[in-house]
Amino acid sequence: MTPPTPGPRATSPRPRRLASAPRRRPRRQLLAVLAAASFAVLPAVPAHADSLRAQQWALEALHTDQAWRTSQGDGVTVAVLDTGVDGGHPDLEGQVLPGHDLVGFGAVEGDPSWARHGTAMAGIIAGHGHGPDRSEGVLGIAPQAKILPVRVILEGSDPAREKARTSKGGALAEGIRWAADHGADVINLSLGDDSKSAHPEAAEDAAVQYALGKGAVVVASAGNGGEKGDHISYPAAYPGVIAVAAVDRFGTHAAFSTRRWYATVSAPGVDIVIADPDRKYYEGWGTSAAAAFVSGAVALVRSAHPDLTPAQIKKLLADTARDAPANGRDDAKGYGFVDPAAAIEAGAKLSGTRTTSGAADGYGKRYFGDGPTDPHEDPGPGVGLAPVAGGVGALLLAGAVVLWRGVGTGRPGARR
Repeated sequence: MTPPTPGPRATSPRPRRLASAPRRRPRRQLLAVLAAASFAVLPAVPAHADSLRAQQWALEALHTDQAWRTSQGDGVTVAVLDTGVDGGHPDLEGQVLPGHDLVGFGAVEGDPSWARHGTAMAGIIAGHGHGPDRSEGVLGIAPQAKILPVRVILEGSDPAREKARTSKGGALAEGIRWAADHGADVINLSLGDDSKSAHPEAAEDAAVQYALGKGAVVVASAGNGGEKGDHISYPAAYPGVIAVAAVDRFGTHAAFSTRRWYATVSAPGVDIVIADPDRKYYEGWGTSAAAAFVSGAVALVRSAHPDLTPAQIKKLLADTARDAPANGRDDAKGYGFVDPAAAIEAGAKLSGTRTTSGAADGYGKRYFGDGPTDPHEDPGPGVGLAPVAGGVGALLLAGAVVLWRGVGTGRPGARR
């Protein structure tokens, strides 16, 4: 699937490798422990580069062909608070803005342990593919959106993570505020603390409310603790956040995806094709990916209706979600499968902006998870959580499998 011609504006097993791109030139309040463990990688599988796009099932499931008739994310900036982001990757070239490193130690740009998870999330959100007709590589949900990278965590493979466990810092809270102050329309948090000791941090909660007050939509992974007790995950549980659960290509709730009252919507999180700084492609799973897809969906809505508030966009996604549970919502998938095309269409009634996309048909298939009796009512910005000391966090991309080796050699040059 290829997007229409651009307009004038422009959490853990391991991943399976799919293909390669041509190469060019205890959170004791700490980031490093908020790792990208929510995305997994699977065993290597032979695949051809031209088959990668066919494996990106989420593009069709999210009705991107309908949404792109109105918007491709043009004019929207999505802050990716994560590990580093390889702005030199062919699928992201020209999309990555100068960012900010709030970690200050560990791997450096260009190292293997610098930007794997962050690059994967950025590709899901705003990848535009590569090649003469951009039919190769990863295509994101909002291919014209810009990525603002903010490094707040270390890769799971970074040896410096041990140092991070004994360090103090408020990188996540600081990163949220920094992103809100530097033009972020959407803030993607594909990370979280869903350990047994997880609890709210007053500084993080305040930072989220600050960002929402500045007009930035905040999206976070629901957590990868579905098979480990469904512990509450932060920042997903903070008021005002759009928390995202994961489903597979059949709409079935992913067993690893945390089931909790704060789930807003669900999105693809199984067998997801991701780009990597090594110029290879992998297939992975995790609520990290699900959150990134929703951040891309929000970018489409925000691009089409820039006057809508974070609260309005959150309600739009909930109201227009497909395959809603029998009682309106449940803890496994929230209000249903996110549908950016339907949200854009419904958003026109709120903003008065005309669109050319149409609402989508139901997603179908099954989910599980009982959830509360009544739909959860979001308290909205300004309703804070009690201050407590930090716990241990993890990235929410659990694993991946190599799909294709690609061409070219040499070391990628990531840029912030």
